[in-house]
Amino acid sequence: MGDLAKIFKAYDVRGVVPDELDEPLAEAVGAAFVEVTGASSIVVAHDMRDSSVPLAAAFVRGATGRGADVVHAGLGSTDLLYYASGTLGLPGVMFTASHNPAQYNGMKMCRAGAVPIGGDSGLIEIRDLAASRTPGSGGGSVIEKDLLPGYAEYLHGLVDLSAIRPLKVVVDAGNGMGGHTVPAVFAGLPIDLVPLYFELDGSFPNHEANPLEPANLVDLQRAVVESGADLGLAFDGDADRCWVIDERGESVSPSAVTALVAVRELAKNPGATIIHNLITSLGVPEIVGEHGGVAERTRVGHSFIKAEMARTGAVFGGEHSAHYYFRDFWFADSGMLAAMHVLAALGEQDEPLSALVSGYSRYHASGEINSTVADQDAALAKVREAFAGRGTFDQLDGLTVTGSGWWFNLRASNTEPLLRLNAEAAEESKMTAIRDEVLAVVRS
Repeated sequence: MGDLAKIFKAYDVRGVVPDELDEPLAEAVGAAFVEVTGASSIVVAHDMRDSSVPLAAAFVRGATGRGADVVHAGLGSTDLLYYASGTLGLPGVMFTASHNPAQYNGMKMCRAGAVPIGGDSGLIEIRDLAASRTPGSGGGSVIEKDLLPGYAEYLHGLVDLSAIRPLKVVVDAGNGMGGHTVPAVFAGLPIDLVPLYFELDGSFPNHEANPLEPANLVDLQRAVVESGADLGLAFDGDADRCWVIDERGESVSPSAVTALVAVRELAKNPGATIIHNLITSLGVPEIVGEHGGVAERTRVGHSFIKAEMARTGAVFGGEHSAHYYFRDFWFADSGMLAAMHVLAALGEQDEPLSALVSGYSRYHASGEINSTVADQDAALAKVREAFAGRGTFDQLDGLTVTGSGWWFNLRASNTEPLLRLNAEAAEESKMTAIRDEVLAVVRS
């Protein structure tokens, strides 16, 4: 079975096909998934990668061999799988490697109600059972079900788009699952859709389906400007993340999107809690407070966001990585739902997107900067020493130092010898000075 610890990550399964992840392993994981969840029925979906169909089929064989019935949704985005798990009340598995290169594939798993399965909530048990490869002899059935229309209808029940003005929208699906879900969700809306790379192709012939990399946004930015569009949207491979481009071809920071959606959710749920991770802009908790909400700060990572949302009953949560989480979507993330909020906010008034989001962008941010560091603890200690007495310190996730009108966070990667820096300040010159000072200490 190879080294399963290498591909069973903290939140999902991900590896190179077939060297690290193949059909016999997928079948073994299917059997283990049923045993650990105790489910009599499950739901399965997959993305457009060439390996996804055979891997999902093998997983289904393992699950039905354990006696479970399978609702097979076929092609879908990750948030469509969450919708299926939530509405059907079934544990679910999505076959995808998100934005990873074509040779990768993986599995995202959840319990009924889209409750995530991670390393501390069942994934290790599934891994260990899969390693034993105990064959099953049950006779579960398979039902194929098209869930895309219900998914689109459900999202429209959460965001009212009936009053929006006509909009021209460029969408870059990156040859990923946005090319499958966007037409269904946008159908019937007053939207002039300009599609980029909607052909489902797991080889990603045009660019990586990862909107966090600026190089992958260039085609979208150009198309927005050249077509005179009102905005652009970029989805990652499994379409659970969404990046927004304004009418000038400029990126809208996920922090600004988080603040915009938070204000809309607070209008419907006065006094509600909004979750943001600790490297989201300081403007987010400020704006949440100004609109009567309660801002809760968490560590970086979707498992922390989802757990804190469930604990507090938060209506919404946002991350710097363009993941957006909704209470009314089973506390799960949906890039499509965030995009619909942006469309609604823009279409309900006459200003361009750049003007609309300007009030949500209050600070200058460095973006995430990685430094290769052999001794991460020693580097962090040097930074603490360099900034001693110059601000408040906390260690919720790495080291955060907050001064007057500025802050930075420096945290270690869980998988690589890297330190990740995020800095922000009210003045760009101050942000640049703080950023360069921290990097000089880290890299010295």
